[in-house]
Amino acid sequence: MAIYSLDLHKTALEAVPTSPFATLDVQERKHLQRALLDKIEAIAPGTMVLTEEFGHWEDSRRRIDLLCLDEDRRLVVVELKRSEDGGHMELQALRYAAMVSAMTFQQAVDAHAAFLAKRNQHSDDAEVRIRQFLDIPEGPVTLSTAVRIVLASGDFDREITTAVLWLNAQGLDITCVRMRPHKSSDRILLDIQQVLPLPEAQEYQVAIREKANQQAKAEASGRDFTKFEVTSSFGTFTGLPKRRFLFEVVREAVKQGRTPEQIAEAIPWRRDSIFLRAAGTLSGGQLMDQFPDRDSGRYFVDDEELFHSNGATYAMSNQWGNRTEEAAKNVIALLPVGAVTYKALAKS
Repeated sequence: MAIYSLDLHKTALEAVPTSPFATLDVQERKHLQRALLDKIEAIAPGTMVLTEEFGHWEDSRRRIDLLCLDEDRRLVVVELKRSEDGGHMELQALRYAAMVSAMTFQQAVDAHAAFLAKRNQHSDDAEVRIRQFLDIPEGPVTLSTAVRIVLASGDFDREITTAVLWLNAQGLDITCVRMRPHKSSDRILLDIQQVLPLPEAQEYQVAIREKANQQAKAEASGRDFTKFEVTSSFGTFTGLPKRRFLFEVVREAVKQGRTPEQIAEAIPWRRDSIFLRAAGTLSGGQLMDQFPDRDSGRYFVDDEELFHSNGATYAMSNQWGNRTEEAAKNVIALLPVGAVTYKALAKS
């Protein structure tokens, strides 16, 4: 299918011509790779970039274009080609996947820290960023030994598509994404389409694989997936993860007249870290401006999530571990009987 330009004055469609990347002087590393560093979801939704040009293994001069991580703790090898046939990128990616399959969490953190430093960003934030992406604020993290592969190219020949279909049937997870360039005036438009597996046929396979991954992840890491149902004066909320469950309990406590300081005292092991506080009635952005060394992603900072008390604004931490339910019980104990009720739901 072509991309068309719609002329509203002439009420006419005009095809936007497609050209090979090479003809448009688009280079793999300088252009495609650099652009995808900050927009990886264009070809690999649900992933974060750990590093680029990764090649930390013995006796190898080869490097992975982009090494990513997905939400199921799987490394994702991303290989880019600007060619119209994909070359032999599937074989190259398989070698890379085998090489990184034994990577540990700490090695992933170190690789991401080096990547951040190279981009003049805070390398000390590497572990925080990865934990935040995985939603594992505390405790040990074990990366899956399963490695995904994403092949992105101008197009793919039949040899590659046949090989990918067969490899996926053997249990691998390889995605082919076609990036077709179109020249429009002084811009290059990319028509990005997943061609394998076909999205229509992938939904059921993904659902089954995600269920298996969740079960394996729970068994491997011991992570608590318990959800909660909470009832307060704000209503009944069900299926809440731990962090949101505790937020609803605290929100009711503030409404009942308990100060953030009183709430913090009820959770002594987090007394000094449960809230960020700044004087005045502030928005979330204004509050975080006063804490440039803090990651806003670790707090409830939407304006409607902030608490205002005694002339100050408070943002509650969303980083909670195994003692979340204990913290909730302590806060509920500050309130009249029945002000907040909750129940743990069956683990999914």
